[in-house]
Amino acid sequence: MTEQRKVLLQHVFERHQHFDVDELIEQLPKRGEAGHVSRPTVYRTLNEFVEAGLLRRFELDGRSVYEHDYGYPAHDHFYCDKSGKLIEFHNRELVELIEKIAQQYDFQIASHRLIIYGASKEGREASRRTKRRQDMI
Repeated sequence: MTEQRKVLLQHVFERHQHFDVDELIEQLPKRGEAGHVSRPTVYRTLNEFVEAGLLRRFELDGRSVYEHDYGYPAHDHFYCDKSGKLIEFHNRELVELIEKIAQQYDFQIASHRLIIYGASKEGREASRRTKRRQDMI
């Protein structure tokens, strides 16, 4: 366990938020500062965290997004494709419905990921404030 990995481990697990590599690197100490972690080490270490079951990785808009996995309850997401906001939710009725459907198909669930795409209130309001090209003619 190198010092860079310790810094990364502490930084990732002292907060609970979804992040991509660029967001994570932006939050870490810069080159020349104490606790700096190089980009290759970030990628390598995040892959190891995923393989160890500490983090989960999924794709959103062509980028890898990470979230805590170990000891964190199963949940689903709403994704606002206007603002990029990712909203976590847990709904017991949805879980029960998925389990019921799995039983109907004699399917044993190991895990699931549900991401519902759409527009949050903030995303809709922001897009209304943005002038469209045709509005400027």
